[in-house]
Amino acid sequence: MCKFSVTQKFRFFCTDLIEPTIHLMKSICIIFFAFIASLHSFAKANNFATPPDSTKTVKEIADVLLSIEKGKTFLSEGKYREALNAFRDAGTVDPKNWRVLYYSAQCYYVFNSYGISLEYANDAIVYGKENVDNEAYELLARSHHRMGNIDSAIHYYKISLEKINPMRAKELMIDLHLEQCMFAKAEMAGAKTSMRSSLSGDVNSAQNDYSPVLTNNGNVLYFASRRSDSKGGVMNASDEDFFEDVYRAVWNPSTATWDSVSNDLGRINTTGFDCINFISANGMNGLMTVNTSATEEKVITKGSDIFEITMSDKGKWSTPKRISNKSINTSYFEGSATMTADGNTMYFVTDRKGDKSATDIYMVQKVGKNWGEAKALPATINTIGRETTPFISPDGRWLFFSSDGLPGMGGWDVYVVENLGSTWGDPVNLGITVNTVNNDTHFQYYEALKKAVVAGLEVFGKKASINVYEIDMSTFSFPGKK
Repeated sequence: MCKFSVTQKFRFFCTDLIEPTIHLMKSICIIFFAFIASLHSFAKANNFATPPDSTKTVKEIADVLLSIEKGKTFLSEGKYREALNAFRDAGTVDPKNWRVLYYSAQCYYVFNSYGISLEYANDAIVYGKENVDNEAYELLARSHHRMGNIDSAIHYYKISLEKINPMRAKELMIDLHLEQCMFAKAEMAGAKTSMRSSLSGDVNSAQNDYSPVLTNNGNVLYFASRRSDSKGGVMNASDEDFFEDVYRAVWNPSTATWDSVSNDLGRINTTGFDCINFISANGMNGLMTVNTSATEEKVITKGSDIFEITMSDKGKWSTPKRISNKSINTSYFEGSATMTADGNTMYFVTDRKGDKSATDIYMVQKVGKNWGEAKALPATINTIGRETTPFISPDGRWLFFSSDGLPGMGGWDVYVVENLGSTWGDPVNLGITVNTVNNDTHFQYYEALKKAVVAGLEVFGKKASINVYEIDMSTFSFPGKK
């Protein structure tokens, strides 16, 4: 039998422990250095400015990657404020990271801060070089478009077509946006000019103000706004802005301004989204869009639904009553309803076919005292883009609406189309007298007053907000009408 000394036994015992540990440490070191090498490669590919030989740099790069992924998750969920905060965290460590710049530009675009979006998208291309996502060029083009830099927008739209695969370019509707730029250039070069003027008084605020509706011979204005004094003072978690309320303003002829602005309108305002879309000529009936799905109201809507309201003899609006017809209000978005003077035909917007198109306009007629089955307008009106905020003339002959899927100046433009009975005519863009290169929506025409109202983006430096405008329509004539 072989005998070992105590020292030998201890040596073998230690070797049994140490050798596996050494192998384990070697494996860890290999993995660690591979991780560092991959981070260094990523840093080089993505233009990290930090030196590659610092332990702190590895942590910083890891933190940036984590912040970017968090931001992208927020983006996919539509939580743009949280996304921007995450990208800002990443930008404090590496301000020249093209991904940080590109995704931040997307957030600023959503916030209508087009000048800032333009700068970030441009920097993403500069610092990203050949590694940058090709859609950064399309975002840069759109930002130029919104800022009214039409030649620059055309330049980058064309680059986008060269760099983005054709199927994706079709999804982004780059050809349409190029066509819009050409239309805008022609309108700007023509003899006609804008007939819009921002409403005086306290209607337009630092917040978004939109959905104007005139009543009482043009002396009372209802509109929607997302102000801090909205009912409940509650913010919408998804965009960190206040829920909208209906406000009313009164025309003051002595000062020639709109004043007495108030949302103290009784029962029509909830703690959610509330917006008047239509008021009858006699001012006694109306249609609203209400969404309380994100609030604690007693009556919770599944999404945005269409409600009816009536004015009492004492001059107060009734509690909004949801239209129960299942072909009108569904679990999808419904809103922006308008009605003919006889109350028998209604048009509204829905995204129930969002898998094929974004939002479409539907028409529904009364059968006796009840609403019938709602049906979509034809594809000449409803495009694969977004149609919204219809307004039907009292006689039902002319439909005004906004669309970003038809040739125009850019964003949502206002169009008019004739109801020919069994068919519809072709939509006609109202041109530069009404439209801009940004979103123009909620158009309502009052022929007897020879004026219209509309909501549109007004650019202030690098940012923009939605304001309400009045349009002089004294020279307007319907297409083909003499």
